[in-house]
Amino acid sequence: MAEPIVAGTKPAIVSMKAGEEVWWCACGRSKKQPFCDGSHEGTGFSPVQYIAEKDGDVYFCTCKHTQKPPLCDGSHKQFIDKNKA
Repeated sequence: MAEPIVAGTKPAIVSMKAGEEVWWCACGRSKKQPFCDGSHEGTGFSPVQYIAEKDGDVYFCTCKHTQKPPLCDGSHKQFIDKNKA
């Protein structure tokens, strides 16, 4: 399977309501990050459904390398340029 495109190097914080449904972009190609806009078509990637369990902020992965899709697990730290700190 192809590698996803790194769309960002920090999580996207989205305020959600309990029961709200979104589709997270897994490929990194979407212009509506962190959510799917259909740009994955023909890539072998599929969006990931997320339904909020409670009201509050959700930290969605934008580097697309999380081990807990669609949520950020800190994997983006490997893509931050240490020389620009």
